[in-house]
Amino acid sequence: MLGTQFTTGSPCWIDLGSPDTGAAAAFYGAVFGWEFRSAGPDTGGYGFFEQDGRTVAAVGPLTEEGADSAWTVYFQTPDAEATQHAAEAAGGTVRVAALDVMDAGRMAALTDPGGARFAVWQPGATKGLERTSSTNTLVWAELHVADPEAALGFYRTLFGWRWAAMEAPGMRYRVLSTAEGDQEDASFGGVAEFLDAGDVPRWIPYFDVEDADAVAASAQGDGGSVLMPAADVPDVGRIAWLADPFGAPFAVLKPAPMG
Repeated sequence: MLGTQFTTGSPCWIDLGSPDTGAAAAFYGAVFGWEFRSAGPDTGGYGFFEQDGRTVAAVGPLTEEGADSAWTVYFQTPDAEATQHAAEAAGGTVRVAALDVMDAGRMAALTDPGGARFAVWQPGATKGLERTSSTNTLVWAELHVADPEAALGFYRTLFGWRWAAMEAPGMRYRVLSTAEGDQEDASFGGVAEFLDAGDVPRWIPYFDVEDADAVAASAQGDGGSVLMPAADVPDVGRIAWLADPFGAPFAVLKPAPMG
């Protein structure tokens, strides 16, 4: 289960790139109850989404040429520069070379060989998200890619990830775990192969919700759209895929009862 005791390869941060951060903050505030807090006048409009004063995500303006509005998942690394070089050597590309984010930490923005964008975070004063795996917070990170085996090899080179195959309806799913700890306890996400010609390579954040149908309806009512209506996945829970008003996709999950 995704926690906040981050180790190498853990999803430790997510942020949204948006053409209108104010409207995005209003949308996610309506859907998840998040509150927006600016990171300050020197951060170019970047800010934090908070729940009870704890950071659960972040948002900033689009900074890359031609970028679409999207969520970015960050994975922890002890050395952003070394991970950047390892990614290049393994066939990935560098979109933003390793740089310091004031005293918060050091980051690099990368793209895997299959075309999915992600980032790495070397923690400084900011270790990562302050709340996960509870209602209206990040609970899972899922990679959609044409060649899962190639992707798994790439990320194992970077982070030492482990995985376990799981048969899911119409597909073979790989459950990802960090290199450290009990494999099941250290699971944080999965890899899914493309199911139709319209799929694109990407990481999708999943947020824990109490009612996937109600959140989907709320998202639609607040200017978002439903990409995949709420549906039950055996032994996992009820899932819906949504997009915010600017087209950034995300998913929600009402987890199946444990036991």
